[in-house]
Amino acid sequence: MSFWRRSAEAWSIILIVVLTLLCWEAAVRLFGIRSFILPAPSAIILEIMRTPKYLAFNGLYTLWSTLVGFGLAVVLGVVMAIGIVYSVVLERTLYTWLVVLNSVPKVALAPVFVMWLGVDIAPKIAIALMIAIFSIVIDTVLGLRSVDPDMLNLAKSARASPLQILIKIRLPNALPSLFAGMKVGIAFALVGAIVGEFVAGESGLGAVIMQAQGAFDTAQAFAAITILGVMGTALFYAVEVTERFVVPWHTSQRTKTMAGAIDGP
Repeated sequence: MSFWRRSAEAWSIILIVVLTLLCWEAAVRLFGIRSFILPAPSAIILEIMRTPKYLAFNGLYTLWSTLVGFGLAVVLGVVMAIGIVYSVVLERTLYTWLVVLNSVPKVALAPVFVMWLGVDIAPKIAIALMIAIFSIVIDTVLGLRSVDPDMLNLAKSARASPLQILIKIRLPNALPSLFAGMKVGIAFALVGAIVGEFVAGESGLGAVIMQAQGAFDTAQAFAAITILGVMGTALFYAVEVTERFVVPWHTSQRTKTMAGAIDGP
């Protein structure tokens, strides 16, 4: 994609955001909406500027819980997916339990994790892991199983071991699906960390929102929500950028490159 096309897209996004904020600001002032119901964007920005260290500390706490839970979900999810693909027993047991666990509302399980792990950062990480792992397992299993049978037969005829087939054929083939699951999982991990902070947390942006609710400080709650929105967006695009570097050979990435070449400089 050309430099000018990227710049135009970036400026169009910025313009849409600015216009939305201006309309929001105008609506609050024009209709006289009270700040405890809906604060104006200017009030939210002032709140962020008023307590930057407080929000930064809690934001980093939430970010750490999210990243640790997400990292564990990726590692365990890939291991589980490999086990499900290579073992019929695991496919019938572990896969079923994952579906059952994913069907249970996570808010209902959060207090149980608090009772098991305490009120420190551990339950937040556990909930983030539990919510994020399902999409990673499902997409990785799909990628591991979508290998061309002719390629597998060729590898077996060349006397490749099951480990060699896994490392050199199945895992590279599963990378695009894995990254698709990771894009969904990183958002779910952030949700899980916030749920844990809602249930039992003295630190983190979830705790900030709950404390702001108790004090009816809507501006502070929206400040925390704004930071969460920026954080979630940044994490998603971080996974997407990593995908471009790890799997530049995949069709989706080649299509983007070809589109940029067609557009020209």
